[in-house]
Amino acid sequence: MEEARERYVEDFGVLFDQLGGGPMMGRVLGVLLIADPPELAAEELADRLRASRSSVSQATHALVQMGLIERRRRPGERRSYFRMKPGAWQVMLRRRIEGLRVLREMAESGLAVLDSEEPEARRNLEEMRDFFVAWERVVPEIFERIEREMKEEP
Repeated sequence: MEEARERYVEDFGVLFDQLGGGPMMGRVLGVLLIADPPELAAEELADRLRASRSSVSQATHALVQMGLIERRRRPGERRSYFRMKPGAWQVMLRRRIEGLRVLREMAESGLAVLDSEEPEARRNLEEMRDFFVAWERVVPEIFERIEREMKEEP
C-alpha cells in the first residue's frame, strides 16, 4: 500500500480501538473501506496489513458478527472474501443505541431496590433513567430523518 493509504488504515485502527472495537478490527475496516476491488480474501488482508492470518481471522469473525462486513464465497473457490456490508454503519449504530435500553433498565432496577425515598439518594438514578428514556424517544426520529435524507441525495 502507498503511504497515504497505510496512514489511513492505521488511523482507522486507532480510531476503532478508541471506540472499543480493537485496532486490528479497525485496520481491517480501513483496508476494506478503500479496497478496489471492494472484496478481499483473508490472505490479501493479512498481506496488506502485514499481520498474521490468525489475527485477521479473529478480526473478520468479530466484524461479521457485528454486522459491519460480510463474508462471501465465489463459485468454485474455497477461500472466503470479505467486503463492507451495505448499511453497516446504520446497523452498528442501531445496535449500540439498543444497548442503551439496558442502561435505562438498570436505572429502573436501581430505583426499585433503593430503600430511600430521599430525593438526594434517588437523584443519580432518576437522572440516568430520564436521560435514557429521552434517548429512546428521540433516536428513532433521528434515524428516520437520516434515512429520508440519504434517499433524497443523488
